[in-house]
Amino acid sequence: MSDVAQQPTRTPRGQLCEHEGMNRHCSWRAGGPARRYYVPVDLPGLQDFLAGRPQHEALYVTGLGSNLLVRDGGLAATVVHTHGALTGLQAAGDDVLDVEAGVASPKIARFAARHDLEGAEFLAGIPGTLGGALAMNAGCYGDETWNHVVDVTTIDRGGSLRVRTPADFEVSYRHVVLRDGSPRGLAPLAEWFVSARLRFVRGDGARAGLRIRELLSQRIATQPLQQPNAGSVFRNPPEDHAARLIEAAGLKGMVVGGAQVSHRHANFIVNLGHASAADIETLIAHVQGTVHARSGVLLEPEVRIVGEGLQ
Repeated sequence: MSDVAQQPTRTPRGQLCEHEGMNRHCSWRAGGPARRYYVPVDLPGLQDFLAGRPQHEALYVTGLGSNLLVRDGGLAATVVHTHGALTGLQAAGDDVLDVEAGVASPKIARFAARHDLEGAEFLAGIPGTLGGALAMNAGCYGDETWNHVVDVTTIDRGGSLRVRTPADFEVSYRHVVLRDGSPRGLAPLAEWFVSARLRFVRGDGARAGLRIRELLSQRIATQPLQQPNAGSVFRNPPEDHAARLIEAAGLKGMVVGGAQVSHRHANFIVNLGHASAADIETLIAHVQGTVHARSGVLLEPEVRIVGEGLQ
């Protein structure tokens, strides 16, 4: 697959590129190209686009690419990019926000505070978009996305929309599946999140804003935000923390090629500036193997790894 991006084709319904380097669209700044890369203008544009895709074509939906590693050989698929497209965010009642999937989670937190809502502050610590947060039940600082979901709107491969309630899903720690057994999230599936209504608590916006600033200060002090990374690499095992296990295994600072286990936070892998996706994936596997050998705990990756390696 060629890794040379071609000039995008612009239409009234969006922008379509071929051989678009996914390193430009993933927070690790590594990875190969997607065969096609589509940015819709709006939700109707996305509906039209999906309705015209052949059923055999693999489709992937991304936001900020903050929980994603695309292997160096790229993706023989069409990637749909929602950030910058599905950006609707508005109050939908006294304590409810109507949010489209491409809105960055920290923006939701700030918007809620400006509207005197509390309980959204934790979203300031999630680097991705709402769509990704819904797909994996993202959370931090003691709260999770699905604790606040009133309902969601999904879109299928034919462009049809459905409104679903939390009762339609099995939700747990970093895990969301439809109760009919269909997996959710970044995969070649038949249905994706396009928006949600989220409920928070009517309260003191100034207090919420102060809490957001405190959480962001804590994040700056404890996470390697100046280096390309994908947030927490591994899920926390029950009654423990992945970072503690990784540090106890002596892996802080471990380097493979251009990838390194962060000195600042052991559950982060950073790109030192020249990492390949293979470097990062190899380091993930090395951390898993070493921690398992030392502690008996097999860490489960929180990041999604897709695509093909180089031949």
